[in-house]
Amino acid sequence: MAAIMNGVLEKSLLENIKKSKLLMVGAGGIGCELLKNLVLTGFTDIELIDLDTIDVSNLNRQFLFRKEHVGKSKAEVAKESALKFNPEAKITAHHDSIFSPEFGLDFFKGFEIVLNALDNRAARNHVNRMCLAADIPLVESGTAGYLGQVTVIKKGSTECYECRPQAPQKTFPGCTIRNTPSEPIHCVVWAKHLFNQLFGENDPDQDVSPDTEDPELTADAGQAALATEAKKDAVGGIERKSTRAWAMDIGYDAQKIFNKLFRDDIKYLLSMETLWKKRRPPQPLDFDCLPGKGEIMNTSAMRDQRVWSVQECADAFTQCLSALKNDLNSRGENGMLVWDKDDHHAMDFVTCVSNIRAHVFGIPLRSKFDIKSMAGNIIPAIATTNAIIAGLIVMESLKILAGNVSKCRQIFLNRVPNDRKRLLVPCVISKPNPKCYVCSEKPECNVILNTTKITIRILQDKILKSHLNMIAPDVEIDDGKGTIIISSEEGETEENNDKLLSDFAISNGTRLKCDDFLQNYSLNINIVHVDKLDKEKEFEVVGDMSQFQPKEDENGKPEGESQTNGNVPSTTKAKPDDDEDDLVLLEDDAEEEISKSPGNLSRKRPAEPSEDESLIKKKKHDVAAGDGEEVIEIS
Repeated sequence: MAAIMNGVLEKSLLENIKKSKLLMVGAGGIGCELLKNLVLTGFTDIELIDLDTIDVSNLNRQFLFRKEHVGKSKAEVAKESALKFNPEAKITAHHDSIFSPEFGLDFFKGFEIVLNALDNRAARNHVNRMCLAADIPLVESGTAGYLGQVTVIKKGSTECYECRPQAPQKTFPGCTIRNTPSEPIHCVVWAKHLFNQLFGENDPDQDVSPDTEDPELTADAGQAALATEAKKDAVGGIERKSTRAWAMDIGYDAQKIFNKLFRDDIKYLLSMETLWKKRRPPQPLDFDCLPGKGEIMNTSAMRDQRVWSVQECADAFTQCLSALKNDLNSRGENGMLVWDKDDHHAMDFVTCVSNIRAHVFGIPLRSKFDIKSMAGNIIPAIATTNAIIAGLIVMESLKILAGNVSKCRQIFLNRVPNDRKRLLVPCVISKPNPKCYVCSEKPECNVILNTTKITIRILQDKILKSHLNMIAPDVEIDDGKGTIIISSEEGETEENNDKLLSDFAISNGTRLKCDDFLQNYSLNINIVHVDKLDKEKEFEVVGDMSQFQPKEDENGKPEGESQTNGNVPSTTKAKPDDDEDDLVLLEDDAEEEISKSPGNLSRKRPAEPSEDESLIKKKKHDVAAGDGEEVIEIS
């Protein structure tokens, strides 16, 4: 080992490798390849953090794991397996969450470099902020199918992970999900909502009942009377209970729940005649009169790969309800279940429910494999992509240790070679965004909302935690009095949760001071009061560069979008130094330069583009998917 590396790397760099301490976050698809590369390169002091356990579906590409490791800690097993490549290495494995207070600022300051091998946006945001606070270089990476990328983040020198607007998770109007689904994904979202209504946390925003406030209904005055019935059950005219309370009262009887969801509620939807003037109306189903009863399906195909008949879906529905009810009962009186794509009964439940609903609305049915991909926001993983990206992470790390941060590049892996026969394309890393609300000198943003409608709970959960990616925020009003409205200390401000912002005299122009001591991060928020936002938004954050996202064309797509693999949107972008994207993937080199100013795009042909500064057409790709839904690797 030492002899080989002595012939490749300079002596000074070899010494830096031996004495450097690295933090590696994530031991999955990229992580397994990366840890192997690190110990073979000669790194001997590595700490590894991963909260996940090994699943059977990991075994086809996460080569440090074997069948006997299923159910065990990824971090611990990865450590044991990697030591076989280099027994001299010192690897400390943490089966824990990167969000744990144990891994605070002092912890991060103990490393020369941090290497990300993560699969979700929330963790990436957190590590990004911790590295900025500790002033430690971060090598960020991501893959999606055949596509991948690596970049270096260094405080003050390069843009951070949050400098550019990240593609929001695709969402669908509630009325579409509840009343007029037209695509399989609409049915999958509805099925996941139903799971939560029956077994999980009762979120009013995930109601599965017909939506009587559908904007389309206002087109017909005769539909107005339906709104008065919204609080009554579609059958029997009784006051509605929560879906879970009603299901518990009837003992989770499969036939009654089935007929309520797919017969009675559908008949109720049919009474909203306005919805069906230009659409195919849904067809109610009765549990005792299902199509294809007794039909023999093709049993040669694997169960997960073939489309189940409606009767099979109904049978699976009955079995899943019984199993999930028992699981729920085992959690105690106030217990609840959390939907997990890897839970057999939970996944079967979403598969059968979404397919039954799809049949009702004349939408093509899908296999369990396809539905799992949609329900888990999954992009299938390619082992070779992970291997290539892991190699690039190490190469960029060596540049950092050699003191050549200025030579680090953002490197993109394409699906196919570009016009220059290249699969890998490097480009200059952008400078920090002066308007970034994370890494700028004075982080600040404006939040537009109606202070008479937004509660403290919404401010905390949806704005600070979900949109602005804080973990444990403390908020005080910057009015000279220092009124604290949100505290990270449990129980200190919970009585404020249901109060409105206006109850604390928060109005147009009020300034809020927000601190997250876990992330060592501070942010000033300027409140902009409006009576009503466009498109029925609850709030809008301005100052996060979202105003510079590509404008949509008449078809609702970003200008310049083209077809790409894996549903990754593509946009024409500037040269690397002026990139406005979050994380991007190169398709090919474009022989044009796009010079930018806010709100304006102009193009000119360069004389002779160089490799790093040649103009490029970039594919926008958010490897970290949005609102809690993760981009997860599967076989």
